[in-house]
This record gives sequence, structure tokens and C-alpha cells, in this order.
Amino acid sequence: QVQLVESGGGLVQPGGSLRLSCAASGSITSIYTMGWFRQAPGKQRELVATITNGGITDYADSVKGRFTISRDSAANTVVLQMNSLKPEDTARYYCYRRQYKIYWGQGTQVTVSS
Repeated sequence: QVQLVESGGGLVQPGGSLRLSCAASGSITSIYTMGWFRQAPGKQRELVATITNGGITDYADSVKGRFTISRDSAANTVVLQMNSLKPEDTARYYCYRRQYKIYWGQGTQVTVSS
């Protein structure tokens, strides 16, 4: 089993920044993909950003140029730096890790509002 613990959500004004972290523990493998999905009320869960163990990243078009995903392999941690936040970024953000199967974190709320 793999456990994922997220941190860093909160309330921020439009144009502000937040940093989300996701720490993985348990039966960790060296080959994986980690990333973030988000889900706003009444909407489907959507992919935000991913990163592979090799450092290859991918982003949703809606966040390109504003969000950056990075990893600390030694700490089994993935970080999502979110800049220039918009009200439409408001959602619950879920960390995931894929290795043989997909594991999910509990989610952390991000609210962008003035």
C-alpha cells in the first residue's frame, strides 16, 4: 500500500500563489507517475499536472505558464507551485501516484476569491 499526504491548500486572492505538497510513503517503487487532479463542485475531476520518475511533466492547458510541478525523489514528494491564481482554479486538489495501480490522497481545498 501507498499513503499520500497532501498539504498547502487554503484561501488566496486572485493573482496570488499557493504551494501544494504531496508526500508518498509505504510500498514506494522507483518507477511511477505522480501528479494532481482537481474537482470543483458540480464538475468532473480534471487532470492538472503530472510528473514521471524521469522528470517528464505535463500540464492542463488551463494552467500552463502558471503552475509548475516538481519532485524531490529522495523525499518521495511532489510539489505543485501555483501562481497567478484565478477564481476558476477553485477546487479540491487531489494528489495521485500511479505504480501498478493508482493511489489517491484525501485532497486539499484551494479557494481563490477576493
